[in-house]
Amino acid sequence: MQNHMTGRRKGRRYAKAGSAAAIATCLFLSPALVENAYAFKIFGITLFGDDEDKQDVIDPVRYTATLDTTDADDELKERLETAASLVNDEKLPVSGDLGVVIKAREDRERLVAVLYEEARYGGTVHITVAGTDIDALPPNPTFDHSAPIPVAVRIEPGPLFHVGSVRFERDAAGRNPADYDLVPGGPAGSKLILKAGEQIVLDLKKEGRPLAKPIERQITADHSKNTIDVVLGAVGGPVAPFGVVSVKGARAVDPAFISRYSRLDKGGRYSPEQLKKASDRLRELGVFSSITIKESDALAPNGSLPLMIEVSEGKFRYFGFGAEYSSLDGAGLTGYWGHRNLFGEAESLRVEGAVSGIGATTDVTTFNYSAGIIFTKPGAYVPEATFVSRLDAKSETTDAYDAQSITFSAGITYELNDTDKLTAGGEIAYIKTDEDAYGKNDYLTFSVPVGFERDTRDNKLDPTEGYHATLSAKPSYEAFRGSIFSSFEGSISGYYGMGEDDRVVLAARLSAGTLVGADNLESIPATRRFYLGGGGSVRGYEFREISPYNSDDEALGGRSYGIASFEVRLKVTEKVGIVPFIDVGSVSTEIAPDFSDIRAGAGIGVRYATPFGPLRLDVALPLQRYEGGSAYGIYAGIGQAF
Repeated sequence: MQNHMTGRRKGRRYAKAGSAAAIATCLFLSPALVENAYAFKIFGITLFGDDEDKQDVIDPVRYTATLDTTDADDELKERLETAASLVNDEKLPVSGDLGVVIKAREDRERLVAVLYEEARYGGTVHITVAGTDIDALPPNPTFDHSAPIPVAVRIEPGPLFHVGSVRFERDAAGRNPADYDLVPGGPAGSKLILKAGEQIVLDLKKEGRPLAKPIERQITADHSKNTIDVVLGAVGGPVAPFGVVSVKGARAVDPAFISRYSRLDKGGRYSPEQLKKASDRLRELGVFSSITIKESDALAPNGSLPLMIEVSEGKFRYFGFGAEYSSLDGAGLTGYWGHRNLFGEAESLRVEGAVSGIGATTDVTTFNYSAGIIFTKPGAYVPEATFVSRLDAKSETTDAYDAQSITFSAGITYELNDTDKLTAGGEIAYIKTDEDAYGKNDYLTFSVPVGFERDTRDNKLDPTEGYHATLSAKPSYEAFRGSIFSSFEGSISGYYGMGEDDRVVLAARLSAGTLVGADNLESIPATRRFYLGGGGSVRGYEFREISPYNSDDEALGGRSYGIASFEVRLKVTEKVGIVPFIDVGSVSTEIAPDFSDIRAGAGIGVRYATPFGPLRLDVALPLQRYEGGSAYGIYAGIGQAF
């Protein structure tokens, strides 16, 4: 059946899904905004004003600097030029004549370190100030200030050195140097050698030896052969379990909870990885401004390793707001208030509200409204379990339906291991629909949602490897009609990085769902039927635009759907990337997608890297546009699309 958009559909607009992106601006006030009256920054970007803190320099002295890298290759030359602060800071005065000399000596150390890192152990750095070598200058030099003081930096890189012999001693003996990238004839940069020594100690610690430490490091250069002979040694110490965990710095948060939630108090074998996971786990609670886990320098009499968790508590109460704008859905406003430590064990309460669709119409009764209260109890019953309860109220005005709903849910999330989680709970929802294809209806549903999640991504907001898979089921009973139905959904997204520093990442996502049970679609609440379209599914189409339609061009919603998305994420610079993409989806009234009406959207996006994830801006076109439907879509947000 070919679907058409009638005048009724043109006059309507669509509610925005929580996962759909819109052009968003979130302003976070920080000391940088308040204390610096001359600069204004958003997301670390200076919009106007001076980006540098201007400070007066005592006895300012000007100089000019030249850099001669002689026969250095292009890559080495670039590194040396970056490290030469005398040249890079030439426009900034130094304090006094001695300041010029101090800066020159610091530069020499820095440049020699670069040469060593590039395996140029025979290289030299010569620096003169006013024509005199810095080593020949008096302790308190005096220069002519009639013109900027001339400073000359000359670097002779010397030959490239390679690894000669490699020997590991004591508890490092017997290990394969190749496993640490130390191969005779291979690269011999100082960073590589230092990293090998650190990795040996880390590997000993991974064996459960907390007292492992380096004991010897000999690096001998043979200038006749241009080789480096390396001797590395380490001692491991005994294998030990975690011991007593004490807590320092906690005031409002219960120290016993901190120890228990860290999961270090279970006496498991010492592991640096477990220490990191414990620190990350505590940090994610959001109640601490800093966390440090200190290991004792010696084992306890019972052979265990005592630990000290030092914390500094942050502010427990918080509030925020956000604004967004979409070319398809108009503007939206959100606000929230929360408390992160209600009863002393990091229990959180969050109250939030939102209104969207502003500007899409002028009738405030057709805006979308939502409000919610969420309570979260981490470490419920056992450290691996988190209890979440929420109460949500929504009023949605979409082309498919108008609906008001109130939903209460409660459930437990249990961490099976580092990557897998199980969720289970209960839900009660009252839904009242108007302007539905089936008229006005009331529904009262009782549901038991369960789910499984596996997440192996290396980064939640900007993954370059791994995958994320979810499975969920939601058996439900609709009380007013006595109907029983269940929804089943699954999705998997995968990521594959290529090239140096993963400059190209291939990303793909597959999702599908089905509704079984109930005699007909009318017996299933409109909010539980399936629709596609928007930033969270098929970009280029309006939210919930993709759906089966009846003969009156009214959206019915579906019993099943399938969707596939593909992206190529290309880094243009360290900060900026471009992402061509395509999304394909279909919704059917059957319990399995029949793909009789496949809709696709394609476009290109821009990414800008920030410390909290990439800022995303996508522009998409519908490849099978509905008559009178959206001609394009613009979507924005924080983090990748999936």
